[in-house]
Amino acid sequence: MELQQIRAFVAVAEELHFGRAAERLGMAQPPLSRTIRSLETDLGASLFQRTTRSVSLSPAGEALLEPAKHMLATQQAAIESVHRSSSGEVGRVRFGYSHPSSRDLAATLVAASHERNPGITFHLESTVYADEGLERIMDGTLDLALVRWRRRPPLIAGRPVAIERPCVAMPSSHRLAERKKIGVKELADEPFVFLPARPNSNLRETAMRLCLDAGFSPRTVQEAPDSQSISALVAAGMGVTITFDSVAAGYDSRIAAVPLDLPNEATQLHLAYRLDQQDAALNTVLDVAEAVLPTVR
Repeated sequence: MELQQIRAFVAVAEELHFGRAAERLGMAQPPLSRTIRSLETDLGASLFQRTTRSVSLSPAGEALLEPAKHMLATQQAAIESVHRSSSGEVGRVRFGYSHPSSRDLAATLVAASHERNPGITFHLESTVYADEGLERIMDGTLDLALVRWRRRPPLIAGRPVAIERPCVAMPSSHRLAERKKIGVKELADEPFVFLPARPNSNLRETAMRLCLDAGFSPRTVQEAPDSQSISALVAAGMGVTITFDSVAAGYDSRIAAVPLDLPNEATQLHLAYRLDQQDAALNTVLDVAEAVLPTVR
């Protein structure tokens, strides 16, 4: 059965008049009659009982009517789904981020997108660091990521949605915990807890660079896979860590976060995506992001 035949059958079944059904379908009556006869031939059954005065459904026609309506409804739903996808009303966005500060921003964007466009779903990945995030945007396994960079990579688009400044996190009982600011050189003899070298984290790279610029290589006593683990180790007194103020804001009261005396070391957190992307759902999400995650300078 072809959908054209089903559409013709439903029109005649509902109108019980070939002339009105043809007018409803925007066609002449003879082609409509031929379409119905072709359908009856395909099914091997008469669908209508015809007289010179009336048209009524045969038992076979009665049996076909509801399934035929369902077929047309399914077709219409499929068409509407395609249209919504093309217009960005439905779709799936793969979104990567890492640190606690990024999670808050990601949650804001996901919640606002769901409220405005519930047909768009998100696949969230919460341990995606800078280099990995950019690589995965380029290879197509991520659509969107919250990442830090010092220079925008080629073929990547994005805008800054948060500004972060470096600080040192230490146990609240540490001798430097009450200070207003700390110079990086003052940390030369401290044990450090860091993220692992791979996957590359902009946070780790920034911390290493700041120490080297201050004239020492940090003594790493432990690596940890994420900021939560690092904060637990710092709170337990294992060492200190250089982090961003937005990350340290999520630490508990056992940890003191003191700004580093580096007035020109602000880092921007970017909402990044592939420059040549053409996904309608992602474009819809980016429009929402303009409203709920405004550009910072």
